[in-house]
Amino acid sequence: MMLLRIVTLVAVLGSTGVCAADIGYLAPPGVPAKDFPPIRRPVAPIASLSSSADEHRDFLNEVGEVARLLELKPGMMVGDIGVGSGYYTLRLSSIVGPSGFVVAQDIMRDYVIALSKRTERLGLTNIIFAIGEPHDPRLPASSLDAAILAHMYHEVTQPYAFLYNLVPALKPGARIGVVDFERPTSRHGTPIALLRCELTAVGYREIATYQLAGDGGYLAVFVPPQIVDRNTPRDIVTCTDRAGSR
Repeated sequence: MMLLRIVTLVAVLGSTGVCAADIGYLAPPGVPAKDFPPIRRPVAPIASLSSSADEHRDFLNEVGEVARLLELKPGMMVGDIGVGSGYYTLRLSSIVGPSGFVVAQDIMRDYVIALSKRTERLGLTNIIFAIGEPHDPRLPASSLDAAILAHMYHEVTQPYAFLYNLVPALKPGARIGVVDFERPTSRHGTPIALLRCELTAVGYREIATYQLAGDGGYLAVFVPPQIVDRNTPRDIVTCTDRAGSR
């Protein structure tokens, strides 16, 4: 039923254009944040939108490299989680092609509305816009072939709940790509050891980690747990920011 709703929404937005009133949650709430342990490390503030580095990132072919390593193909539905200014969304649109879709999701409604207006001006019709919560992406069940968390994980205030509630939105075989810098979360990065610890605590399994070209940081690729096999919220052991130690 929920997947049918998103397909219906795609058809409506694709034919009429997006307005602010159309943008909201795409799924009912998941497990509440209060059920999960708090984190014991700094959280970076949400960064202001900036396009000053876009030309350099394009020169490094950041999105193309990430898409290749995640094996993204035309026809896929890919979630750009924490979309921000839409740097990834705009470039993923051509990668998934007219038969695919990009779900541009963020907790900042103003960001999503601004991106919807920009994509309308550019004539992009394969983008779905969604609002999430800090602890819950609020995305339809079994809707995503892949999810990309680009330079935003260090801003997630409730990562265990967020990762747990993301699992149902991922199709069997889906992959998650986390792009970030190897530096403290307080400095808008995530040490790879800490990232591994937090995702493993929720049941995700690491596939590979790649160093991106130039100063683009790293891409860590994970597969989600089966819903029936993942830890319950009370079983999650909190990590610290000391190289992922517990």
